[in-house]
Amino acid sequence: MTDLDSDRTKDPIKTVSMVSTGTVDIRPQHVRSSGTPAIWWLMTTRRWTSARPINVYVVEHRDGLVLFDTGQDLASVIDPEYFPRSGFTGLIYRRLARFHIDPDQTLTARLAAIGFDIADVHTVVLSHLHQDHIGGLGELGHADIVLDQREWQTLKQTRPERRGLLPRHIDLPGLRWRPITPQPTSDPELAPFTAAYDLFGDASLVLLPSPGHTPGSLSMLVRQPETTPLLMVGDVTYDAYLMQDGHIPGLGERVQLRQTTRAINTLRGRYLDLAILPAHDPAAGARLSASTWGRLKLRETG
Repeated sequence: MTDLDSDRTKDPIKTVSMVSTGTVDIRPQHVRSSGTPAIWWLMTTRRWTSARPINVYVVEHRDGLVLFDTGQDLASVIDPEYFPRSGFTGLIYRRLARFHIDPDQTLTARLAAIGFDIADVHTVVLSHLHQDHIGGLGELGHADIVLDQREWQTLKQTRPERRGLLPRHIDLPGLRWRPITPQPTSDPELAPFTAAYDLFGDASLVLLPSPGHTPGSLSMLVRQPETTPLLMVGDVTYDAYLMQDGHIPGLGERVQLRQTTRAINTLRGRYLDLAILPAHDPAAGARLSASTWGRLKLRETG
């Protein structure tokens, strides 16, 4: 056993993996803001991007298996009543995205494919409550579901469907919700973020408020000695390279998106090898594979 192997037995995180519950086509302006109002490009564009993954990140922590997001529900492509169908709201959903999900791309099946039982999931962190991030909730009644308190409150506001929230697929019977409020922090390694939530109290998984795409969006920083730091960002960006250049997506509150993008880019300056892992970035899988975590997973699986 090498010294590194010996040290890793003391670390709180064993592995970090990624699975995808299908793919989604979105509009080019969705990925990179053109500066025009979202309703304009959404109603007028005829173009779609190529297929983009619907990523779920899987952290094997000593206190239990942790998921960052839960992907898209297979029902969304086989149940014609899954999305709103009528009126302006139905039109928006039809023009916003096209999903492609195979029968073997449920969250349970994708976890099993990499050697995990969904029954072993201890905690789920939701970046936000849009349908392509909450699709596996129905399979996770045994887990703690963590999200920002501000995101939880948006579910109770009027016309949630107009904001991309589908309460009947979110607020399911028997789920163990744990809304959290990030607390003030003076940790210099998190600057310029001034609030954070330490998920297990060991500083390995830290939730950072990342508003803009939604008011209560969260990112999760994964950090451990001798390993590549990771930042899972949900839909703050759809392309980490565009984010690095200061570009923002076309949907969300622009001022907040720009502030969050600047904060993440500043954090990137503190962690020079920081790997940014969005939910729908086609390069995210390769980025994770090239990190220390990818190499450890490869060595473990032989």
